[in-house]
Amino acid sequence: MEPNNRTTHTVTEFLITGLDEVQHPKLVGAAILLVLFLILIGSITNICVIAFNKPLHTPMYFFICSLAMVDIVFSSGTSVTMLNVLLGEERRIPYAPCMIQCFLFHFGSSMEPFAIALMAYDRLIAISYPLRYHTILTNTNVCLLILANWAVGCMLASLLTGLVNNLPFCGSNKLPYSFCEYAALVRAACVNPTYYFNAISALATAILWVNLALIIVSYMKIVYAVIQMSSSKDRRKTFNTCVSHMIVVACFFIPKVLFSTDLHFVIIMLYSLLPPMINLLIYCFKTKDIKQSLMKRFKR
Repeated sequence: MEPNNRTTHTVTEFLITGLDEVQHPKLVGAAILLVLFLILIGSITNICVIAFNKPLHTPMYFFICSLAMVDIVFSSGTSVTMLNVLLGEERRIPYAPCMIQCFLFHFGSSMEPFAIALMAYDRLIAISYPLRYHTILTNTNVCLLILANWAVGCMLASLLTGLVNNLPFCGSNKLPYSFCEYAALVRAACVNPTYYFNAISALATAILWVNLALIIVSYMKIVYAVIQMSSSKDRRKTFNTCVSHMIVVACFFIPKVLFSTDLHFVIIMLYSLLPPMINLLIYCFKTKDIKQSLMKRFKR
């Protein structure tokens, strides 16, 4: 790291400037608020339905429940500040809430690919080893996998937040981004950003591609198992059980692979709010058991 002799200052707040050029900020803010509201209501509904229905206490639904909790953290971590700027017209954010938001955003964004990969693993075991499914994915093993996912997410988010929390700032407290996150805070600090980006970029890329590789390998084995099936009806039924998850995989990984975090906030919204919204539509309204349970409760 290059030595830095510039005078540093104690920063008490940051100024969000990444949304200054947004046209019709009230309309955009209202749209974000509506999407966030739907994600929160839908995810909480998913969690409650699974928690209070014993027939749904199976590995697949535990993973869906975990993904719903991740979606709550992930979407909330990006939206609060943007809503405050767009609807409340308040661009200032105090130092402590900024660091909390940075932690929540990276906590959710690092857990999401692991949660999706775990669901691919669940489908792999269910299709390739159906007779051993309940011996491999016991409730204890599922809970351990979910806890490991949350522990890894907490560790990575703590690492990133801890690094930016110790950075020196030189007078300017402007963040030309849409919310507080690692890249925004590093660029605002009076340090050489290259040093802080290289290792973290390599780590983030590794997490993304390792999880994507695990998902691809899982589906390659699933395809092989489906080909071995003699009945076309069984093949079609098995394929249909994977369609929902494949849509979730595509909606999460395609924006991550194609776009960088330096692009306009619309792109940021694409990979921070779109995946949770798709997850809600897929697992709350398209999963047969959850939909039937919701309909029963509404009828009551």
